[in-house]
Amino acid sequence: MVIIDTGPLVALFDDTEPAHKHCFAALKKQVNAPVTTWPVLTEAFHFLGNWERGQSKLWDFILSGGVHVEDISDELHPRIRELMKKYSDNPMDLADASLVAIAEHHNIRKIFTLDRRDFSRYRPKHCTHFTIVP
Repeated sequence: MVIIDTGPLVALFDDTEPAHKHCFAALKKQVNAPVTTWPVLTEAFHFLGNWERGQSKLWDFILSGGVHVEDISDELHPRIRELMKKYSDNPMDLADASLVAIAEHHNIRKIFTLDRRDFSRYRPKHCTHFTIVP
């Protein structure tokens, strides 16, 4: 299983993004649909900018089961807050914190992200570091 961050979602559905082909190839190698959160999707829809640029394709991807959107239960809220405080020097945003918390909750060690710098720094409770894809 793999968690997917904002960057690849934007790159997948905006073919003007430099990482478009690279992310598409990496997604094809995944056995299961990646997992994400609503904060990540909120960022992706924002960066895609408009319906024609990629928002429509992202919705199609979600509705077809191309990505699993994990709800953030109330029990994870304190952990998300703790993560944002711990990495406040960076700072860690809500989307990243939600991904780390969901990864910990489901023992997921792989993250599909273009943000290698931040996700190389994060130290989840369930492993020493994330394996970053691509």
